[in-house]
Amino acid sequence: MIEKILLSGYTKRASKGVYSVVLDTDKEMISNLEEVAFVNGPTYLTVDGNGHLYTVSADGQGNGGTSAFTFDGSKATLLNNVFAPGASNCYVSFDSKRGLVYSANYHEGEVRVYKQLADGSLELADTVKHENHHGPKPEQKGPLCHYALITPDDYLAVCDLGNDSVFTYKVSEKGKLTFVAQYKSAPGSGNRHLEFSSDGKTAYLACELDSSVEVLNYYDGQFELVQKISTIPEEFTSYNGVAAIRLTSDNKFLYVSNRGHDSIAIYSITEEGKKLNLLDIIKTEGQIPRDFNLVGDENFILVGHQDSDNLTLFKRDFETGKLKLLQKNFYAPEITCVLPIK
Repeated sequence: MIEKILLSGYTKRASKGVYSVVLDTDKEMISNLEEVAFVNGPTYLTVDGNGHLYTVSADGQGNGGTSAFTFDGSKATLLNNVFAPGASNCYVSFDSKRGLVYSANYHEGEVRVYKQLADGSLELADTVKHENHHGPKPEQKGPLCHYALITPDDYLAVCDLGNDSVFTYKVSEKGKLTFVAQYKSAPGSGNRHLEFSSDGKTAYLACELDSSVEVLNYYDGQFELVQKISTIPEEFTSYNGVAAIRLTSDNKFLYVSNRGHDSIAIYSITEEGKKLNLLDIIKTEGQIPRDFNLVGDENFILVGHQDSDNLTLFKRDFETGKLKLLQKNFYAPEITCVLPIK
């Protein structure tokens, strides 16, 4: 089987924007790095499955936001940019039910909603700025929105690293947000990204600043803590920041990447999704594994490294969840997002 995977990240050194690579599952290797679109700082991206690509981006002149492209599976052509003064967004996701695109803006402490127009271009529908409350760590100087995605029961969940919180909002058909609830982690946790179980009853929260994962009960926009578990070895005392989190579709294994320790923590999931059991922590063979994803029908994990400009490919054991290194020196510059496309 051949699968195409989109890559994007910073454009501070060598990267020109969005790229693609090909995974050959029979040969168990990555190949064919190709340019997809020239974009300034596309640190996260998504597709709508209907010929459109959306990235976070900036104009290099003090404005940032989200960009819309047509996408034929190989090349992307710009439709429009929706920018505002200040930093670029850091996360983008697509809501197929409402035709909306959600972005989190880290530096501005905002969640932004865009309406998808008939041609796939975007217009701003709503902006919500979080209150200027923050956690105790130096990185937490104010609200820092890092994630915005629709929950299984159709709320919008927003992770705020600065507030140590997950906010939930109702979303109208026109993209207007109404506050529902705020879940708070322990001070200094630094909430970053979420994954939900397939039944929608459990969420797994990646906490960047204290190198942990939280297991949360979830119901009707509300979260409740069940377990908090570390992502790094107890003896590791240097800087680490949790980055990406991925859950297998069978809900049996969870993977979390560590920047600093430069590793992936592997957990089995028991007690009907409510308990994580650490199986292993393996090095990713690169520096700053900002993102990774399950690829090739979840038989593989592909890791992108922000600082060492390489991809690492692992084979995944379906029964044990363990990873076996296959490939580690494939060049791809400044990668912060890894997205398989069908």
